[in-house]
Amino acid sequence: MTPIILIPARMAATRLPNKPLADIGGLPMIVRVLRAAEAAGVAPVAVAAGDPEIVEAVTAAGGRAVLTDPALPSGSDRILAALAELDPEGRHDAVINLQGDMPFVQAEVLTATAALLDQGCDIATVVAPEMSPADRANPDVVKAVLSMNESGRAGRALYFTRSTLYGDAPIWRHVGIYGYRRAALEAFNAAPPSPLEKREKLEQLRALELGLSIHAAVVDAAPISVDTPADLEAARKVANS
Repeated sequence: MTPIILIPARMAATRLPNKPLADIGGLPMIVRVLRAAEAAGVAPVAVAAGDPEIVEAVTAAGGRAVLTDPALPSGSDRILAALAELDPEGRHDAVINLQGDMPFVQAEVLTATAALLDQGCDIATVVAPEMSPADRANPDVVKAVLSMNESGRAGRALYFTRSTLYGDAPIWRHVGIYGYRRAALEAFNAAPPSPLEKREKLEQLRALELGLSIHAAVVDAAPISVDTPADLEAARKVANS
């Protein structure tokens, strides 16, 4: 496949306003995400920005950014709008949606996502092992229920949930990075929120209810995600270490 990596970003974050431009070790966070994605060497990279300030920061750093309608309701809507502008001819038949709040995303996360798309699923994502037993009952930790392949390093997603999972099997924390076949992204965005999506507040359940296949690769650790002021301070310590 011929993927492109798109990074949706907007300034209006409830818990950490203006976070794409938050300084982390002398660079705006969105620039760190962009450079990490470029360094992975998986595909061309661009930012799908909801605000002109983000475009200015990205282009000043030598990156590529597209200004999208700030009223778009979700990151997947934003990347689809950016894709239409960047690639109207359809040269890229797959899109990797990388969150704009993962300043130290590992190359293995992106290469694993791209590899799953090459193997034929509609949507690819990644999971990581639970960080502690408390993850099992934490509704803020999204758990992926997978039918694993023989290698134990990838599997087909059967469900995603915020609910407690029981038993002795591993618990897989879902990492919010998605690779879409272009047709799957278009089908997903054209559909209204599904009943399970609204119940769990997890949009990936819309894809499963549409009959789209989601496969997940196991990575050793989830990328650092910056959602709160405390997360930002932790990321700054990593950048300065």
